[in-house]
Amino acid sequence: MTYNQQIPQFGKMKKKQQQINVLDHGFVRLIDVMGTDDSVVQAARVSYGDGTKTVNTDRNLIRYLMRHEHTTPFEMCEVKFHIKLPIFVMRQLIRHRTASVNEYSGRYSIMSNEFYIPETFESQSKVNNQGRGKPLDDIQGKLHWDFKTSSKLAYEKYEELLEHDLARELARAVLPVSNYTEAYWKCNVKNFLHMIRLRADSHAQWEIQEYANAMYKLVKPKFPVICEAYEDYQQEAVKLSRGEAELTKAIFGNYMDEWDDYITDWYEQPDISEESVKEAEKLLCKEFGLSKRELTEFKNKWESVTTIN
Repeated sequence: MTYNQQIPQFGKMKKKQQQINVLDHGFVRLIDVMGTDDSVVQAARVSYGDGTKTVNTDRNLIRYLMRHEHTTPFEMCEVKFHIKLPIFVMRQLIRHRTASVNEYSGRYSIMSNEFYIPETFESQSKVNNQGRGKPLDDIQGKLHWDFKTSSKLAYEKYEELLEHDLARELARAVLPVSNYTEAYWKCNVKNFLHMIRLRADSHAQWEIQEYANAMYKLVKPKFPVICEAYEDYQQEAVKLSRGEAELTKAIFGNYMDEWDDYITDWYEQPDISEESVKEAEKLLCKEFGLSKRELTEFKNKWESVTTIN
């Protein structure tokens, strides 16, 4: 009896569920969502009563919270997935311990006869002990055959052990970590984005990147403002260490002491009156997509850099 025959509900999908196929046999389904962008705003303003209600102000509040890592309001929203993935990829996802997970059990049910076979095979990286190097072009076919054959033999042995009435919880031990499993995975948005930041990163294993990117693609339309802020202040942001900030300041000179001159030079305006500087700063904010508050915070970052003796 095969895995899919034993649990047919795993092979079906409700019409409202969104699915993205991943790897050769896997998928990601967004099962349920709790909350919206507004939920974060409401949680953040709980001590202010009704507060302000304009869309632009709400967006700015979410961006402020993300920018300054005031993360509790983001925990008010949750996402729940049904995921089918190789066991070795599941082991990486399970490292994110703040999620609630219920995985398919090989103690109670027959394990899947589906195994992950990579499309291409690369050598061990010479510069990264946990990464891949160049493609092994001359033996791609052999490696594909080796993966497929070993998986088939392992499952045949697994079925043979079951026929001998060996306990399922022991028989599954002969299966490789390329075997597919399934799980329900639920997490609040704050910790979901933390997982995405790590697992969608180019330094993560390619397979987990594929799952993280698929999960994010499904979640982004549900929380557009939150995800916009995440991309601007976390995913695409660059943080500087103290030494890096000192180096940047040394390269560009005493930036803050010459702020007015910098604005004047940038827009080639001879008038450096207070009004003209304010107008130049408005144009600067518009050009780089910054709010007035963000521009002030940016200036303060360089003012706060101390000199290394």
